[in-house]
Amino acid sequence: MRKRLLSLSAVLAAVVGLIAVMAASAAPPTTTPTVHAHWVMGLASGSGSTVGPDGALYVPEPSSGKVYRVDPDTGTRTEVTHCLPPQVIPLGGAMDVAFVGNKLYALVTIVSDPNTSVVNIGNNPDHNGIYRVDGPASCTIVADIGAFAIGKPPVADIFLDAGVQYAMEPYRGGFLVTDGHHNRVYRVTLDGKVSEFITFGNVVPTGLAVQGNTVYMAEAGPITGGQEIGKIVGIDAKSGTVTDVAGPAPLVVDVERGRGETLFGLAQGTHSSGGPGSPADPNTGQLLRVNGSGGFSMVADGLDRPTSLEIIGTTAYVVTLGGEIWKIDNISGPPYGR
Repeated sequence: MRKRLLSLSAVLAAVVGLIAVMAASAAPPTTTPTVHAHWVMGLASGSGSTVGPDGALYVPEPSSGKVYRVDPDTGTRTEVTHCLPPQVIPLGGAMDVAFVGNKLYALVTIVSDPNTSVVNIGNNPDHNGIYRVDGPASCTIVADIGAFAIGKPPVADIFLDAGVQYAMEPYRGGFLVTDGHHNRVYRVTLDGKVSEFITFGNVVPTGLAVQGNTVYMAEAGPITGGQEIGKIVGIDAKSGTVTDVAGPAPLVVDVERGRGETLFGLAQGTHSSGGPGSPADPNTGQLLRVNGSGGFSMVADGLDRPTSLEIIGTTAYVVTLGGEIWKIDNISGPPYGR
């Protein structure tokens, strides 16, 4: 009997040792991110981005009304369309892009009628909203967000009646759209219906990511006492409950899910001068990882006024205000146990 017990103990020890080895091999390795600054250059301006069904990056050029397809391996860019309304001031234009199925849509804000010499600073509702891209020279507005915003102004101190829409995210056959000026999120359907999804105080909503019934939203946050208090929050789509996920960080402009359900945030950086809506200081942007303890861990810093983030595998692609794409490799190891 004693010999049998000893044999059983030996077997158990071997099993425990095997489990330990397997766990060690499955754990994410320590990685060192590599930043490829100025990986893609030559865009006249930059704002949002998305990953298309073909696995490529799609990036709008707000100043011209163009959208480009960018190969994620080579950085080669190809014009997709040139028919979106261009921005009328150094803000707005084609702010973001997203796909529903194989169809590309673009979010446009702060644009006016190109056939008139009167610049209405974005308060022409006929040109502010979501456009469907039908071809290189064919874009059709499908949702008039500007008209909704003008017809239902927020109870807040605003100076642009049509708002400043920043980002769009596919959601249940349509989109969620943030408005950083009116401090709310819209729900928009493909047949043009616009409604309020949720309204905030002065938090400056920016980027979005959706996981199941949770909507993750980045907040640039107001600048109070010279300090930026941006963060990421989670919104329960059923109850509307808002929960802090991570913060603070300087002017958070986007949030994305990485491998293993890791969340990443993009901070534009410190803000030492300029009025409301002005960009952060050059080369102070940060790519951040949500650490699970209510804060962020630094992945990369020194980014030049980033505006949008996409993640493919373990590589991050950061669009900048100046019209560049920065590539950051090895932002995380393989997901644990997957």
